[in-house]
Amino acid sequence: LAVRGLRALGFAQVDFLAPDRFRYGYGLSPEIVELALPRRPDLLITVDNGISSLSGVAAAKAAGLRVIVTDHHLPGAQLPAADVLVNPNLADSGFPSKALAGVGVVFYLLLALRARLRNRGWFAQRSEPNLAEFTDLVALGTVADVVPLDRNNRILVEQGLKRIRSGRGNAGIRALLELAGRNLAAISAGDLGFVAGPRLNAAGRLDDMTLGIHCLLEDNPERARGLAQQLDQLNRERRSIEAEMQQQAEWVLETMFAGTSDWPQGVCLQGEDWHQGVVGILASRVKERLHRPVIAFAPGEDGNLKGSGRSIEGLHLRDVLDAVASQNPGLVHRFGGHAMAAGLTIGADDFGAFQQAFDAEVRRQLGDRPPEPVIHSDGPLQQVDFSLDTAWRLRQAGPWGQRFPEPLFDGRFRILQRRIVGERHLKLRLQPLAEGPELDAIAFFMAEHLQHPGDELHAVYRLDVNEFRGEHNLQLQLVHIE
Repeated sequence: LAVRGLRALGFAQVDFLAPDRFRYGYGLSPEIVELALPRRPDLLITVDNGISSLSGVAAAKAAGLRVIVTDHHLPGAQLPAADVLVNPNLADSGFPSKALAGVGVVFYLLLALRARLRNRGWFAQRSEPNLAEFTDLVALGTVADVVPLDRNNRILVEQGLKRIRSGRGNAGIRALLELAGRNLAAISAGDLGFVAGPRLNAAGRLDDMTLGIHCLLEDNPERARGLAQQLDQLNRERRSIEAEMQQQAEWVLETMFAGTSDWPQGVCLQGEDWHQGVVGILASRVKERLHRPVIAFAPGEDGNLKGSGRSIEGLHLRDVLDAVASQNPGLVHRFGGHAMAAGLTIGADDFGAFQQAFDAEVRRQLGDRPPEPVIHSDGPLQQVDFSLDTAWRLRQAGPWGQRFPEPLFDGRFRILQRRIVGERHLKLRLQPLAEGPELDAIAFFMAEHLQHPGDELHAVYRLDVNEFRGEHNLQLQLVHIE
């Protein structure tokens, strides 16, 4: 968005640098400034990072660069000495929405810059761009970064979805969605988060993030499709690596905690051959199973371990890491993140010490009893509500997402038919025990539930519209089975 927007505003020499996360980590560091200097920039703009990059900004300033930091992460006690800080979470920001993703911060920066250029007569000699043309990029980044969908973000996402549905959207986004078999005219926020987002992220997890950026910068549909195909292949590789790591994690859990009820409140796992780019997803999967904060570690460079963590509601993960680092000087080399996700680096020999310190801090904040996982449901549906019309109305009431969840319902059903599809998914034909029609249902990644025809189950579900070969049918998407 930054590259496209600045070029559209008339800046001819706009380039970008997406550092290798495995070598340089996240954020602006002095090493990354050194990478940028051969390109002879006179202005450096950070996107979605930089508010904690004290040394990186100092190095850029020492090299004679002007620096604009655009970020949405929470600032620390000390701010970097950039020329400009753009962050809605700064104490004196005044911006009404604190939930903007990094892409949203850039969008409003571009709007403000256009207004200033307009007042200075900049567009007397060139056409003024319609920045609404980039709302599909704003929608993608907002949904994929899993920020709360407050009123402001819902407006941004809905406008971006309308642009994609109209067929006028970004060629790269269209290619990613079409490659996954999605109907662009009926695209939802979930398709951005679960289809386009993972394919773009796969590039940064396994290879080079610039592949994903080039896909979103490409205007030629054929070239965009070729880049999307490369991203899709990387995502398939990522899934394979993740499945293998998940099996190893299951074994580690069983070995570590077999025969004991005294599980740690904060769980740390490591694998000797785990992939740095996938440990975050692994941590998320284990967290969903255990309902505890989880950090998964993979080998890094220079004898270090790179960790990626996921938290549960009510526990601010970055604050936990901050407390651990403060109480144990030298234990945590680097860390960053926010409430629900964070990353860190520790020494390989310090895993045991960190494991104990992390668990102790989580226990201090949550107590010795793990919080019970809770699923909020709107209860059972009446027979008349099991309809395609109701499912469409719910879809159109979106966009749904973080802190604005799609309604869930629950009820008891009898299984009429059951089969496994795609190796890990459960396809069912259900009959409500109360009155109601026979219903198709899908349960993703729940093939281990071994119910049989005739069995009864209690399920939490959302009403979904299943599109297949041009036909639309009602389908229950099960999110929890008892």
